[in-house]
Amino acid sequence: MSRYRVAVRTLCDFTAREGDLDHRFTPAPSALEGIAGHGLVASRRGEGYLAELPLSGEYQGLRVAGRVDGFDPNANRLEEVKTYRGNLDRMAANQRALHWAQVKIYGALLCAERRLERVTLVLVYLEITSGQETLLTHEASATELQVFFTDQCQRFLAWAEQESAHRQERDAWLARLTFPYPDFRAGQRALAEDVYKAASTGRCLLAQAPTGIGKTLGTLFPMLSAMPRQQLDRVAFLTMKTPGRRLALDALACLSTSTSSTSKPSTPPVPLRVLELVAKHKACEYPGTACQGDVCPLAAGFYDRLPAARQAAVARRWLDRDGVREVALAHSVCPYYLGQELARWADVVVGDVNHWFDTHALLHGLAHANDWRVGLLVDEAHNLVERARGMYSAELSQQRLSRLRRRSPPALAKSLARVGRQWQALTKEVSTDAAALQRYHLLDALPTKLMAALYTLAGAITDYLVEHPDAASVELQELLFEALAFCRLAERFGDHSLCDLAIYGRGDAVLGLRNVIPADFLAPRFKAAHSAVLFSATLSPFHYYRDLLGLPENSVWREVASPFAARQLEVRIRVDISTRYHHREASLAPIVEALVNQYQRQPGHYLAFFSSFAYLEQVKAQLHHAHPTVPTFAQTRGMQEAERDAFLARFTPGGKGIGFAVLGGAFAEGIDLPGERLIGAFIATLGLPPFNDFNEALKARMNTRFGQGDDYTYRIPGMIKVVQAAGRVIRSPQDEGVVVLLDDRFAQTKVRALLPRWWVLAP
Repeated sequence: MSRYRVAVRTLCDFTAREGDLDHRFTPAPSALEGIAGHGLVASRRGEGYLAELPLSGEYQGLRVAGRVDGFDPNANRLEEVKTYRGNLDRMAANQRALHWAQVKIYGALLCAERRLERVTLVLVYLEITSGQETLLTHEASATELQVFFTDQCQRFLAWAEQESAHRQERDAWLARLTFPYPDFRAGQRALAEDVYKAASTGRCLLAQAPTGIGKTLGTLFPMLSAMPRQQLDRVAFLTMKTPGRRLALDALACLSTSTSSTSKPSTPPVPLRVLELVAKHKACEYPGTACQGDVCPLAAGFYDRLPAARQAAVARRWLDRDGVREVALAHSVCPYYLGQELARWADVVVGDVNHWFDTHALLHGLAHANDWRVGLLVDEAHNLVERARGMYSAELSQQRLSRLRRRSPPALAKSLARVGRQWQALTKEVSTDAAALQRYHLLDALPTKLMAALYTLAGAITDYLVEHPDAASVELQELLFEALAFCRLAERFGDHSLCDLAIYGRGDAVLGLRNVIPADFLAPRFKAAHSAVLFSATLSPFHYYRDLLGLPENSVWREVASPFAARQLEVRIRVDISTRYHHREASLAPIVEALVNQYQRQPGHYLAFFSSFAYLEQVKAQLHHAHPTVPTFAQTRGMQEAERDAFLARFTPGGKGIGFAVLGGAFAEGIDLPGERLIGAFIATLGLPPFNDFNEALKARMNTRFGQGDDYTYRIPGMIKVVQAAGRVIRSPQDEGVVVLLDDRFAQTKVRALLPRWWVLAP
């Protein structure tokens, strides 16, 4: 029986790469262009041609598998297709060596499987623009290929045996895994049981669990416990923000009986490899330096030094940001790209949700290439709808185009001018009032003439940069990326997205492709995981997330009973106040009265949330004028991290004052102010998105698709923000506090139905 399995691409990446890391900008075919190119080559072949042929073989317990691009049994010819742009002579020698290694491995597997004595190996290089094929051919005997296959496998085998032993040791330890505390918190055991059942049945679970029960540990522990029994290859803990990664790493450290939750061990005594993935700009040691060997010292000879760095890293096991950096610098390799490499070999990866759900997601790509069984844990999952919408949306700026036209190379002048003319024609067509600023236009369809000009421009810039790689200015690259992103999303345009045009002034317009139903893009990502667990304090109603995220039909929703008693939180509704826009002026005095009365009744720290900075500033100014002795401080526009930290530092135990903040902003979720640091919150808004043309278009689309226009556009997203903000008050079973809802609409039946069930409203 095979003790370890590896994809052909992974094997060759491991054994055939050498030299510098080189990520200089070179226009390359997109994934869709690559797929189309492979299809084009296959369509040119004769009858009986086998495309995407699965092949596999074994060497001393190492199983190697993959899909070769094509095989012609009649000609006994095996082909591996690679798409490219421009001049093939510019392809690096080490890249060509990698391609030959792949086709030779496939040749060895084919000869062994079909008992062939010889085979013709062909590297087919397809220039994606012209469709021209360049064929590199090698006649190989089965013996020759078997020798090559054996050599590559032997070079990998020591690593494979290490990985197999690690897998056995890891699974044996996980099979004995015990909860790191004497008992579960209230509600935590129920959550853990549901997560384990989801992992065991390969289903998707939405778990609404209140703050304070230990959701991070309550999801990691059961998923890891299920890992050996369900033969999971990887667990991915995905977060929306950096603090979520830190909580996950602390929980993982807790799972070692000899490691406290606050330490960061360099080599924990548990056979579990934990990797933290961080953004490139945060990991870079030489900001502003290109990722290529002739410029960056950590890119020079990267692949030559990678084996030693990789070995040191997996021996270390605990690979948080500092751990990866320490190993990388010790071996003079780039920390960011070392982390990307280690994603192949880690057991638990902690990173942002984009690593699985984005268009070019690293973890999803690795899982697909290596046929991994993956368990997903998605923290603060109520944010996934908006995050995913952003992943599959794009904008095109008329101003960026205009700036570039003034200093573009002559070779691009014609294409840029054509796009400029189509921009002008579009704005003229949709707007009869050229003086109207910020006028929003929902387009019935994609502007075909502008799109055709944009495709031509993207191709022209790409061709220019292929021929003039040193001319790849930042501005030109940004325009190309903007155009390519827009074109690629346009190819998948459907009722899941809107196309709109915002005109801010003459020559200043933005064309947008706005994804509004991410389900169409996310459904395949959920299907690719063995099991997915999405958890948050606000994940209701279930149908909202099921519909918008594209969850599988057999998904399960669970609500973990709150460990908090109704007596801990006093909830009041001020039905005499309206925060509707046309009632704002009239609302100022009663809101100030509500804040001051509560503060005087029970002095301490409070947060007051408003729908906008303008509204916040109006109330704060009136409170200061009427009651200057009440301490106040406020969130400001564009607060930097240090300023946000200073704002939170005001909330000291025993302190007093009212902090003003915007609902849905930095202080409305994801912050922890337990005990006396925060004893109450005022919420002077339903959090409803603004009533504008875009949201009305969104409402119409939600109504057409789901029959839930008003709820899915306004009410549910707004109340999610309200409940998240109110959740800042009660953080542990010992906390007590008050929440005052300052709007008569909170008394409406549909709105009250979206409030936490454990709340008891004061009469």
